[in-house]
Amino acid sequence: MSSNPPLPPFSRDTATRKVRLAEDGWNSRNPERVALAYSEDSRWRNRAEFVNGREQIVSFLTRKWARELDYRLLKELWAFTENRIAVRFAYEWHDDYGNWFRSYGNENWEFEEHGLMRVRLASINDLPIHESQRKYHWVLGRRPDDHPGLSDLGL
Repeated sequence: MSSNPPLPPFSRDTATRKVRLAEDGWNSRNPERVALAYSEDSRWRNRAEFVNGREQIVSFLTRKWARELDYRLLKELWAFTENRIAVRFAYEWHDDYGNWFRSYGNENWEFEEHGLMRVRLASINDLPIHESQRKYHWVLGRRPDDHPGLSDLGL
């Protein structure tokens, strides 16, 4: 069994680190890499779509990032307990017509003892924005450490 630190039970520091690692993974836009953070039997609800297991996670993320272009994500710890973390997030992207969006949401995560996420429940809303309203301008990939977070940006 592989391990994906930090492991539960979480402290504020380890939960915050887990959230940043998840953000970094998703900003890689690499479905195979991201899927490794989830248990083999991981269950998701993403909007109205239900995803089960790593194979479906890879398929879901491949479709997502083919449609959501120039994807950049910020996540922020909201709350945590022993093996659960709640986050809020916002990401910016555009479609193939050049229409920009900021998608806001909340996620509830549950981890197994090896630090792999076994449950991910996501509620997400899309807000059309003008390109001039974008707040995320870093080079695609990991958010720079000195880039403002969600609270700093007033989101």
